[in-house]
Amino acid sequence: MSALVFENLSRRFGETLALDGVSAEIPSGTFLALLGPSGCGKTTLLRQIAGLDRPDGGRLFIGTEEVAGPGRFTPPEARGLGMVFQSYALWPHMSVAQNIAFGLNRLAKAERLTRVEEALSKVGLAALANRRPHELSGGQRQRVALARSLAARPRVLLLDEPLANLDAHLRAAMLAEFRRIHAETGCTMVFVTHDQNEAMAVADMIGVMDRGRLEQLGTPQQVFEEPASPMVARFVGQGRTLPVTVLTRESGRCRIRLGGQEITLPGTAPPGPGWLCVHPRDLAQSRAMGLPATVLESRFEDGYHLAQLIFDDLPDVASLPLRLDRATPRGSRLKVVLRGGFVLPRAEVAPKALASAARTVPA
Repeated sequence: MSALVFENLSRRFGETLALDGVSAEIPSGTFLALLGPSGCGKTTLLRQIAGLDRPDGGRLFIGTEEVAGPGRFTPPEARGLGMVFQSYALWPHMSVAQNIAFGLNRLAKAERLTRVEEALSKVGLAALANRRPHELSGGQRQRVALARSLAARPRVLLLDEPLANLDAHLRAAMLAEFRRIHAETGCTMVFVTHDQNEAMAVADMIGVMDRGRLEQLGTPQQVFEEPASPMVARFVGQGRTLPVTVLTRESGRCRIRLGGQEITLPGTAPPGPGWLCVHPRDLAQSRAMGLPATVLESRFEDGYHLAQLIFDDLPDVASLPLRLDRATPRGSRLKVVLRGGFVLPRAEVAPKALASAARTVPA
């Protein structure tokens, strides 16, 4: 069963097309991350799901119920959703328990108390039920906001950049908390973020957006290893695209020419101009054969010396990162071999053809 269905959703603000024919189907119980650069349309899509904005065209279903479409619009309070905001949105004069109970007044008192206790237990705050928001840490306030949404037992839980106000340590802790709660509740969650590390850490499905279009919908591994467009390849995982010539394609693998070398890699490009999508892990220094390159700069990062390279045979291509075991001075010459990558057609693929939940490439 599908939790959410988008059918050609569009939304325009003046001259800006914020949503450009977005179509997708999200299975029930999915943890979906909407990922993309600022202004890509991810928050606009979240607002459409929440009912905080109306589409200009298309249809939106929550479960089997059409909540937005021609002549139809269900208001937010009637959609059965929960939402966790970046700012927490807690009442400062209320206790933790009172904040969680807010919005449950339609329930009998006994049921309301049960819901509050269950929600507090799920987020590990049972001992702090009587505290006020100002007596809590940032991570604890975020858990209260999460508990408040869970107490309503929503059909879909929406998370609007909920970790933006937390430091790195608390973000990691909350990501683990989101994963745990998703596993325990089975609730469908939609998580908006511009941070791909957050998306990769929690989601079982990622929707990469750009200029109002859904460029790709797939598992974290799919969008990383099998990008559906050059934009996805460049945005996810410090990726780069290199212009190559595709010589042959057979059984999901492409024989390409890069500089003076011929290499066979996975891909979907037919013979002709193509893009080779690579990540830092796909490059390695070689002592013998390889593409000649020059080091533009080097810095220490995440336990490695990360060098920025420019290839002799690709002087017009932006620099590529290469992990090295030792510091390498600017201007150093070295050779690089490709250990992986994915080959795409040079022409952009139609975005609407990319919004598939399961995109596979023959072995």
